[in-house]
Amino acid sequence: MMTQTLSPGTTAQPHGPSRRTFLKWSGVAAGVAGLAATTTSLGTPKVAAADAEGIADADRTVWSACTVNCGSRCPLRLQVKDGTVVRVLPDNTGTDELGNQQVRACVRGRSIRQRIYNPDRLKKPMKRKEGTKRGEEQWEEISWDQALTEIAEKMKDIKNRYGNEAFYIQYGTGTLGAVMSCSWPPNNTPMARLLNAFGGYLDHYSDYSTTAITQAYPYFYGTWVNSNSFDDVANSKLQVMFGNNPIETRMSGGGHTFVTQNIKREHGVRTIIIDPRYSETSVALGDEWVPVRPGTDAALIAGMIYVMVEENLHDQAFLDKYCLGFDEDHMPEGAPKNASYRAYLEGKGADGVAKTPEWASDICGVPAADIRRLAREIANAKPAAITQGWGPQRHANGENTARAIFLLACVTGNPGIPGGGTGAREGARGLGVGTSFYSEFVNPSNKIISCFSWLDAIDHGPEMNTFNAGVGVKPEPGVRGLKIPVDENMQPENTSLEVPIKAVFQYASNSLVNQTGDNNESVRILEDESKCELIVTTDIMYTVSARYSDYVLPGTSTSEEFDYHAGANGGPMAYGIVSQQAIEPMYETKSIFDICTELAAKLDLEQEFTGGKSREDWLREAINGSREDDPALPTWDEWKEMGIYRRNDGPVITMKDFREDPEANPVPTPSGKIEIYSERLANLAKAWEFGVFRPALAGDVLTPLPEFVATWEGALEARENADHPLQVIGHHFKGRTHSSYGNVNLLKEAHTQTAWLNPIDAEARGIANGDAVYVFNERGTVQLRALVTPRIIPGTVSIPQGAWYKPLPSADFSLPAGANGERPVDVGGSVNTLTSLHPTPLAKGLPSHTVLAQVEKAEKGALERIEAAYYQPYNADTAGVSKED
Repeated sequence: MMTQTLSPGTTAQPHGPSRRTFLKWSGVAAGVAGLAATTTSLGTPKVAAADAEGIADADRTVWSACTVNCGSRCPLRLQVKDGTVVRVLPDNTGTDELGNQQVRACVRGRSIRQRIYNPDRLKKPMKRKEGTKRGEEQWEEISWDQALTEIAEKMKDIKNRYGNEAFYIQYGTGTLGAVMSCSWPPNNTPMARLLNAFGGYLDHYSDYSTTAITQAYPYFYGTWVNSNSFDDVANSKLQVMFGNNPIETRMSGGGHTFVTQNIKREHGVRTIIIDPRYSETSVALGDEWVPVRPGTDAALIAGMIYVMVEENLHDQAFLDKYCLGFDEDHMPEGAPKNASYRAYLEGKGADGVAKTPEWASDICGVPAADIRRLAREIANAKPAAITQGWGPQRHANGENTARAIFLLACVTGNPGIPGGGTGAREGARGLGVGTSFYSEFVNPSNKIISCFSWLDAIDHGPEMNTFNAGVGVKPEPGVRGLKIPVDENMQPENTSLEVPIKAVFQYASNSLVNQTGDNNESVRILEDESKCELIVTTDIMYTVSARYSDYVLPGTSTSEEFDYHAGANGGPMAYGIVSQQAIEPMYETKSIFDICTELAAKLDLEQEFTGGKSREDWLREAINGSREDDPALPTWDEWKEMGIYRRNDGPVITMKDFREDPEANPVPTPSGKIEIYSERLANLAKAWEFGVFRPALAGDVLTPLPEFVATWEGALEARENADHPLQVIGHHFKGRTHSSYGNVNLLKEAHTQTAWLNPIDAEARGIANGDAVYVFNERGTVQLRALVTPRIIPGTVSIPQGAWYKPLPSADFSLPAGANGERPVDVGGSVNTLTSLHPTPLAKGLPSHTVLAQVEKAEKGALERIEAAYYQPYNADTAGVSKED
């Protein structure tokens, strides 16, 4: 096993660990005998013969898929006996060659049987009992006919009183990797087609993963662009990853894990990981870990670029030809003097401070000598693959952080070339299968809000407009960001909401509570049914969010339906999966297509919704119709038989055409160039309003340059906050995909919910590894175990996101001084019990890594309480259900 060192500037074995070593470090191979059959995909170089064959006397083996939102998409082969899924097998096609690799599901997908037969499965439609509050979990089981009749009548009533913009499809990505059962984006869901036929709905842009970066793109590159694919790193001299952690977030054995480790093993490209946490990607790929304080990447980058300019290491020729705003000679006409990025570096801008490595070091915590060394290494590596994950932009200054990482790629001249990249997240090949099922109808309403603004739109919708809340109009098809119209002088125009959200439809989502900000405040808003009058949740599980609904409808799992699933692996291999129905729908579950069809019938819209076609008709049309543009694709019937289709389309080189001929292929900014200085943002900053619905805080500002902005509850404020001196972030977790799989006990045993705490911070608080602790601020308190480890930068706590919120009365606890005794204690360990609903300044996105808190050791007996709560089912059978004949 390689020697790993955790201090900045140290190196690891050039070619990284074996897959077996990675498995051991991940904590999966040891400790849980019941998981032995699920570790094959990450633990062996080839599928073992016995595992490939499965159970000899199974009735049949069918292709299925894991469709949760990890960014990969993995095929599964389900063995069925006597109508029951008895074994889950991995992909047995393809090879170990990059571009034709087997797509081996990780431990999450391999545990899918524990999802199919989970005690939390929803079994029958349920209605909240009259006179009870949302969240009190008092239900009555009702028939499908009663549920859909009542929902339809309530929809008609709300439409009559408020119009169609009172309807909202809640953000959720629980079945992201499907076509007919897709839950995001909202306009590609069955409920969207139904609501379009019903007259439209209030749309949302972006997603909880990428809201800030989605709105950063238009003001830098003009639109969303990926970086080069991971296999193209073979052409790089250096790889630099800002908060990019594919081996944990997208750990499919045939996807990102396979691609990144294959390139590392075959080409040995030096890799620098810049992250507050020593992630699994740092372990498996990293040659150097640069610990950085959360939310300070833009300061680190400014310090590095200062050195590059000072030593003439930057690519001035690229900046002159392709960019606008780096220096005073390349600014938009009419821009103020000393408004360029170089002026900002040199202290000639408004703040008058030179962005030296010493200045940057004081903010980000990286020693000035290391900043100088990193600047020289990154600038001199020709080419360098610079990428960012989506953690750095999930801060209150996230838009600027994303643009700063884009800028580093540009200053070093890397966009549009092999081995380089744009500074965005890695791209991947895809097959481009679409469906007319969604494109047939266009939403009659063109209003759109941030995916994070829906609670505001419930609470005070008619007061929201473009300038105070980021309300906009729908962009062109395929554009992911918010469109803010401008006049002939590029002055922004205002758009307002007319009504609040009155009806929320949630499918395959746990984002009413749990995956949004400030769980306790979210509950307070949702409890008031005079505001939002109708909440309908469709899911396979009795989730946290289901508790706060009016109607809960039981959906089918992937094993109980069929669909098409587009794959993504960060490399050259494009692939797709056609899954088959393995078993009959359990209990009284229905597919979302069937639910919407029956609801459409109640609204006299069945023909408009189905178009006279079955679910399989639409899927057949999607596949066979796509063959007109891509004849190499299999037919629907061929694909059903083969399960997975793959092909090697080579590496992705993003912006290659622009690099080769920027005049013929301009980027879609007003100037046609990469805009380091955005005149549109400068104009928007004059109109933008803060402090309208909640107090304005530090960092509520728009800047035309990708400057470092100090924020509320950021690294600088932590120094002054004696009550809550620790920054809290939430990392993605091997045991869950967001909250999906979060109720599978086998995975809970292998991957325990803990608060990562540096030994320096733990010792100061008398905390030992494994102790029960409180993590708290004024918004809430969580209780969980401490993981004391040098793999987290001092001054920072990391709590894996996605754990299921489980509040208990605070009176039952001996809370530390400073904890908010007015709010419950979350023994489920959801980091969003601590996060805020205060949005990012431009995108109005979630700043879930901008949090300050304190940590204290919990009282005796707390560990037993945590263990009891951690493994208790969340199912509706324990939640006061009454059954009606």
